[in-house]
Amino acid sequence: MEWLPPRLRRGTAVVPVVRLSGLIGAVTPLRPGMSLAGVARTLERAFAMKNARAVALVINSPGGSPVQSRQIYLRIRQLAAEKKLPVLVFVEDVAASGGYMIACAGDEIFCDPSSILGSIGVVGGSFGFQDLIRKIGVERRLYTAGAHKAMLDPFLPEKPDDVARVKALQQEIHAIFIALVKQSRGSRLKGTDEVLFTGEYWAGETSISLGLADAIGDLRSTLRARYGDKVLTPVIAPATGLLSGLLGRKSAGAGTQSQLEGIGGLPDELISALETRAIWAKFGF
Repeated sequence: MEWLPPRLRRGTAVVPVVRLSGLIGAVTPLRPGMSLAGVARTLERAFAMKNARAVALVINSPGGSPVQSRQIYLRIRQLAAEKKLPVLVFVEDVAASGGYMIACAGDEIFCDPSSILGSIGVVGGSFGFQDLIRKIGVERRLYTAGAHKAMLDPFLPEKPDDVARVKALQQEIHAIFIALVKQSRGSRLKGTDEVLFTGEYWAGETSISLGLADAIGDLRSTLRARYGDKVLTPVIAPATGLLSGLLGRKSAGAGTQSQLEGIGGLPDELISALETRAIWAKFGF
């Protein structure tokens, strides 16, 4: 047994660690966000590790795509059920909006006193440029088939009916988010719907009092207290390098060809960087 790596020795507690950080969903070709395609293989490797007693997820995300957030959540729960392993979530700076949705995949959620959790809501926005293009003498020419195909076009005046349709869509997605949180956290939730699901967010201790998290705790101390001082916590990182790219293990947006295709979109990349900064800044980071 002494010749075997520690994680393969019988009786050695192993808790693989997966980091899930950044905005969720596609951003630009040069700035890929977190997606199921990008994290699925890493999650599968973590849950398949020999002698694993649990899987730890370290989350630091202000949110993003509700679709990708829910798909990552579902994949974590599927793997946990298949391998019969508990999932322990450790929140770093932020687990908000879609980031909190992913955190709900944990059987337990730990956080720092200064971590920010919550923001259970849906947001969308645009700009109105119709007065600007008229001022500079630009004529808008738009051709559509379908009465609502140009809905909320930023170069056309806003229509109340279009706003009502978008709000109805947001309410539908919000209801899905709320149901997921209630299913995951169950009786641990202490606040009312009017408090928990307004899009507000809270620091660690308040999050615990509302039932959005379970305890204050860092990864190393918590796992040592639970599994012993000799617990192994290998970090499972995404595959990198040329071979991984050829094998399709990189997430969308990575790789030489995608980068070349993205050069023409550098203005979009700048806008994306500003939007990304604005999202993090919302939570003080």
